[in-house]
Amino acid sequence: MKPATGYSNRPTSDDPRDVEAWGLTEAARRLIHARQTPDNVDLLRQALSLNQRLWTIFQTSMVDPECPLPKDIRDNVLALSIIVDRQTFDRLIDLDVNKLDRLIDINRAVATGLSQRPAPGAAASPAAQPTMAAPVPKPPQAPPPSPSGKLSISI
Repeated sequence: MKPATGYSNRPTSDDPRDVEAWGLTEAARRLIHARQTPDNVDLLRQALSLNQRLWTIFQTSMVDPECPLPKDIRDNVLALSIIVDRQTFDRLIDLDVNKLDRLIDINRAVATGLSQRPAPGAAASPAAQPTMAAPVPKPPQAPPPSPSGKLSISI
């Protein structure tokens, strides 16, 4: 049996970021291939199904109580996954290969972000942070101590 094409570029690393980036890139590649062969509806359905399974895995990971990612990142990934779900279901209904760009662009952008590594000791730049969800409000600050050094609390 001949091996499936596209799998020779699987990541050799066990780093989950590399595996996720590869999965997103592979899903984007298959969506592009489906767009280039518009008469092959089965190919489109398979590409959309793969994309849906991949994003379902991400959703499941983000709601896992043991997920190590910060809440704001989990919320952003979940918000993005809602967009992916809607787009995927819409494409499964209308089978319009001319409307795959949004899914392809999302997969590529997230894969690129996962592939980038910050310099050792450097904090991630604000531009590299996901921005899909609304910012989480900061908890209220305690009032500063009074000039006498005693904390005054008014009810």
